[in-house]
Amino acid sequence: MKIEKGLAENSVKAYTDDVLKLKDFSEAENIVPEKITHKFLQRFIHELYELGLSARSQARIVSGIKQFFNFLIIDNEIKTDPSELLELPRIGRKLPDILGIEEIDLIIETINLSTNEGHRNKAIIETLYSCGLRVSELVNLRFEELFFNEGFIRVIGKGNKQRLVPVSASVEKEVGIYVDNFRSNQDVKPGNESFVFLNRRGAKLTRVMIFTIVKRLIEKAGIRKNVSPHTFRHSFATHMLEGGANLRAIQEMLGHESITTTEVYTHLDQSFIKEAIISFHPRNKKDQNL
Repeated sequence: MKIEKGLAENSVKAYTDDVLKLKDFSEAENIVPEKITHKFLQRFIHELYELGLSARSQARIVSGIKQFFNFLIIDNEIKTDPSELLELPRIGRKLPDILGIEEIDLIIETINLSTNEGHRNKAIIETLYSCGLRVSELVNLRFEELFFNEGFIRVIGKGNKQRLVPVSASVEKEVGIYVDNFRSNQDVKPGNESFVFLNRRGAKLTRVMIFTIVKRLIEKAGIRKNVSPHTFRHSFATHMLEGGANLRAIQEMLGHESITTTEVYTHLDQSFIKEAIISFHPRNKKDQNL
């Protein structure tokens, strides 16, 4: 997974943990991998259901198991694949929460710009939203990947795949203020010199720290939605689509391998259209006045 598929550390760990669940279940039943059958795997999936795991979590585990047995086949450890006919649980398409433009402006307005961290946090929020970055892409952003004169940044995404993302004037401005006035004067820990965003000790920010920053800003802004750093990415894509951007262009900017992943935003857009029709269509307004 790590070498041949180029998956990120977090993905590798998640799949490993999922296969270890099967290992624990097999050991409890005194079954070795070579003796596992399709029926046994069905019992295992039913056990996951009984434990209350969501359909999405079950589907990921099944996917990991299928890859595990495929590896055993390739490695000549087993002759037949017991997971071949294993069906993935049906997953309902859950639409992510998004922020309105006014809410994003409100979040930015709550940032305390009297501190060095305030200017850094403003640059972080602008970059998350305006470029649609994943958290891992943000914390790993390096100076050599900023091409502001050309109007884009280079992003290293999942599977070490690179993409070019256009940057807005607001990103250039806020990152420039942070770098020129604060980042350039900071004591940097060895090995962290090339990273754009640092903590107060001069080390690269962690994913957890980005979540903490966002959580505090959301609470301060008084927003009641379920917001994470990824919400800014969802909001970026949705606002692009509402503004008339091509779905393929959004796919490229988000770094989605499949257009199917990007298509969730068409559902969001249609929800937006439906709400607009209900709220503003004269026939609906007439019915409401009856």
